[in-house]
Amino acid sequence: MATDQAKPSGIFSVDKLISEARQLAAEYRRTTGQVLGLSGEIARHDACTLLDLEPAPEGTGGYDAIGKGARDGLRFQVKGRVIFDEAKKNQRIGQLKLEQEWDSVLLVIMDENYEAEVIYEADRQAILDALEEQKESKRSKRGVMSVAKFKNIAELVWSREEGAIVDEIWDNQSGT
Repeated sequence: MATDQAKPSGIFSVDKLISEARQLAAEYRRTTGQVLGLSGEIARHDACTLLDLEPAPEGTGGYDAIGKGARDGLRFQVKGRVIFDEAKKNQRIGQLKLEQEWDSVLLVIMDENYEAEVIYEADRQAILDALEEQKESKRSKRGVMSVAKFKNIAELVWSREEGAIVDEIWDNQSGT
């Protein structure tokens, strides 16, 4: 399903530019061992395209996308995480904007080529509850959560293999 992001703007379409950004970021990492800071923009593009969302208007604080269709009117923060090494522990998502207005957070997990593998969604209350539980930890920073913790409280809403997952019972404890 195409979004407004696929419409040409100037010489190149946004889809084409994101494709080039994926290739550039992946090649840069392979060549230098360093990460280019493009994963957030790629994640936002993928979430909007794959889940039928609209990018939030420029300058909107607190959320990155607005739902259409089944998610109509919901406001989403979108976080992206590229997983280069599955064995690496304590991978974190970007800091959440707790003081801002939003309804849910989407976590787009990408492979080493910056291609979306899965997207998880957690609503605001589940996130606030989880952060409150971890408040006691000395390592805990306000609004920061591990990928593992996020996956624990979230629902899988899209996967590369299945596409959008709608109204399906999903067991987040077994990882299926």
